Amino acid sequence: MSRVQLALRVGDLEGSIDFYSKLFGTEPAKLRPGYANFAIAEPALKLVLLEGEPGQATVMDHLGVEVESSDQVGEASRRLTGEGLETLTEDDTTCCYAVQDKVWVHGPGQEPWEVYTVKADSRTFGTDSAALAATCCSTDAPDARPEGCCS
Repeated sequence: MSRVQLALRVGDLEGSIDFYSKLFGTEPAKLRPGYANFAIAEPALKLVLLEGEPGQATVMDHLGVEVESSDQVGEASRRLTGEGLETLTEDDTTCCYAVQDKVWVHGPGQEPWEVYTVKADSRTFGTDSAALAATCCSTDAPDARPEGCCS
């Protein structure tokens, strides 16, 4: 099973947890400081809430597709590269309190998308992959890209 992920940066994490619990009729699957995620069965959705600045309006942080295995991440990476899209691959990265394999691409409006699998739980939040991905592939000058971007 795969499902779409929507990651929102919210100014009121507790209020957002309360709202989305009511909207989808379920409690978060994971709660950590500044972070919550909902594994919603119907509709199939991974909703991630990331704590932003107090009072800020909610904004889209990034989008994703959660898949079942690292093999599926690799298949997506090869397919996307074959379609001419610039990709950033991260293996065994710690992000959002989980160890993940993932590949990033950007849509035409520079919206970051990840195809990822969760390999294990983590006690730490890890790196801000969406911020890293936002800096990668966003310039037309290959020499200006951070090392490891857009493989």
